[in-house]
Amino acid sequence: QVQLVESGGGLVQTGGSLRLSCAASGRTFTMGWFRQAPEKERDFVAGITLSASSIEYADSVKGRFTVSRDNAKNTMYLQMNNLKPEDTAIYYCASRRYPSAVGRLPDEYDYWGHGTQITISS
Repeated sequence: QVQLVESGGGLVQTGGSLRLSCAASGRTFTMGWFRQAPEKERDFVAGITLSASSIEYADSVKGRFTVSRDNAKNTMYLQMNNLKPEDTAIYYCASRRYPSAVGRLPDEYDYWGHGTQITISS
């Protein structure tokens, strides 16, 4: 069983930056970040394989967000720059049960954190 805990959320102004962390207990493989705004579906943000040989981003965050991981610390990160009001959402980290490609659908992930709120003020 894998447990995931997100941290680093908060309130920032448009154009600001935040760094999210996702600390895992248990063995992790491909991991991803998703976000869910009020009354919207949970959307893929970024994903990274265990060796970081494959990294993918949603078009809406490409060039602004950077996903990385430190396997020694069993932690994944999401550096978010040039934040926009439309980035406001609860951000979740997720992990897949087995080594695999980055998935873009929530159903492809087996373990989830409880989420952390990001609010961008205009």
